Amino acid sequence: MAGKRSKAALANFDRDTDYSVADAVALVKKNATAKFDETVELAINLGVDPRHADQMVRGVANLPNGTGRSVRVAVFAKDAKADEAREAGADIVGTDDLAAQIQAGDMPFDRVIATPDMMPLVGRLGKVLGPKGMMPNPKVGTVTMNVGQAVKDSKGGAVEYRVEKAGIVHAGVGKASFDADKLAENVNFILSKIQRERPSGAKGTFIKKVTLSSSMGPGVKIDASDIGS
Repeated sequence: MAGKRSKAALANFDRDTDYSVADAVALVKKNATAKFDETVELAINLGVDPRHADQMVRGVANLPNGTGRSVRVAVFAKDAKADEAREAGADIVGTDDLAAQIQAGDMPFDRVIATPDMMPLVGRLGKVLGPKGMMPNPKVGTVTMNVGQAVKDSKGGAVEYRVEKAGIVHAGVGKASFDADKLAENVNFILSKIQRERPSGAKGTFIKKVTLSSSMGPGVKIDASDIGS
């Protein structure tokens, strides 16, 4: 069935054509025929070499229509800041106890936030959190004194992105069940944000290729000149 579904999806569009954001969204939604609500993801090929500090692209986008997924948040904080995190909806809040839990491999969460004073403790967890992409970082707002807002952002549609070694950024932009206009708005939002964050060391064409796909569907190419429209 998977093979038949894939062939049927590929028959719906031309893989060599660059589509507008709106048309790409429509095609991806049409091809999302799995029995679950597929995640819609962008793959953005950038003209950068992330080995150089002046060509790194990393940030967080607070999608206007959310991600459609439930994000579990752990927070390293104490006293009043711990209370603030709990009130904002954090799933786990702690200090040494949370560190011990993580070191034991028990990590029932998707994102980690920490107040600056907790970073000496959190820093010792780099070998565990780093490979999973969950190490708190001030550049993406996960090391902050404003933990309440950070928790709300994480649960409300914040998408963290970082260029990989091959110069590609992957970012989830919603679910196939989303209204097409809302998906398109999310796509344009993150593409426009990344476009504005072109690093100083980037030469030539910055956004070289953009592909939109669902979890089980084929990739549809987006015309980079259509960004923001």
